[in-house]
Amino acid sequence: MNVKERSEPQVGQLVKVLKGRDAGAIYVIVGILDNRFVWIADGNKRKFDEPKRKNAQHLELLPIVSSEVVHSLQESGRVTNGKLRHAVLVYQNSADSMAEEKGD
Repeated sequence: MNVKERSEPQVGQLVKVLKGRDAGAIYVIVGILDNRFVWIADGNKRKFDEPKRKNAQHLELLPIVSSEVVHSLQESGRVTNGKLRHAVLVYQNSADSMAEEKGD
């Protein structure tokens, strides 16, 4: 996982949904439609084959890019749902451990 600074979405980046029925959920960007919309999936509720189109303004871009997802998409043009689930799980586990360290 790479930590990034840019404020524009990129493929493989983890995002937190701010608006809509999925608010609060963590997803991975699997495609960029244009400068306003992205495709997101988590490998669980939203599979890679049926990603959700989401307005980028309704997403909080997390400073993490899953290198596994990026490499898979570059090599084959797709990514397994297992890799998406793994990327989300790794982030959630690290976020949970950070919250415990802070005493939340």
